[in-house]
Amino acid sequence: MNTTPQSRYLRCEEREIHFMDWVPEVASGPTVVAWHGLARTGRDMDPLAAHLCAQGWRVICPDTIGRGLSQWSPRPEAEYCLDFYARLATSLVDQLGLSRFHWVGTSMGGAIGMVAAAGPLKGRIERLVLNDIGPKLAEPALQRIRDYAGQPLAFATVSELERYFRTVYAPYGWLSDAQWRLLTESSVRRLPDGRVTPHYDPAMVMQFTHHPQDYERWATYEQIDVPVLCLRGVDSDLLLADTAEAMRDRGPRALVVTIAGCGHAPALNVPEQFELVQRFLSGVA
Repeated sequence: MNTTPQSRYLRCEEREIHFMDWVPEVASGPTVVAWHGLARTGRDMDPLAAHLCAQGWRVICPDTIGRGLSQWSPRPEAEYCLDFYARLATSLVDQLGLSRFHWVGTSMGGAIGMVAAAGPLKGRIERLVLNDIGPKLAEPALQRIRDYAGQPLAFATVSELERYFRTVYAPYGWLSDAQWRLLTESSVRRLPDGRVTPHYDPAMVMQFTHHPQDYERWATYEQIDVPVLCLRGVDSDLLLADTAEAMRDRGPRALVVTIAGCGHAPALNVPEQFELVQRFLSGVA
């Protein structure tokens, strides 16, 4: 079955948003919105999207504003925040004519899913997968992310950038050499001086200074009324074990599964992780 995705653009909230649209030859399952993490792009979802698309599912993988091929915000202090990201998501699915769909979100992408499922997309998101994200995050890990994301390094060559990514994203767990190369090539941009750097707007860290409580979301989580699967990397320093345990008992009472060999966040790139997500979205787990 051909699972070659289409690269598409739509105008959402007056901003151009890029997304990969994985459309199966013969649709047999619902649509899944798969949203990436803070400093990443929608291409991180390629392995999961290819797997689900081969099973007959349509998968939409956006680049968040300020990341990848989406427009950078001219108002970063106002627009780099979860509420605006959820508005972008709502505009995107509205224009695609999606009335009901599932959501898989890694880190920030999961937080956007929580906000959307409790707010503008309530009643339209049928099942929600939170990949190493919850309604409360560990402050030391947030500081670590702010430190590296706010001042992205630059390198003379793409190979050097790949070596850097292999270090900073080691908590993702096992990736093949081809997957590391794709991760690098799909999230690189060249600076005017010829060096290469990660493909995002450094101003996106304004989320943490202008919206300092953006990831304090227990009240949001408790408004979610659809099945939730929470995947937690066993060594995650962002989603702590006690928070994941509390997610079992509060709000939608998430099904929590611990992923061995990962920290923050599982890469959703191996058969065991594909199976966990697909079974949950299919209503089996």
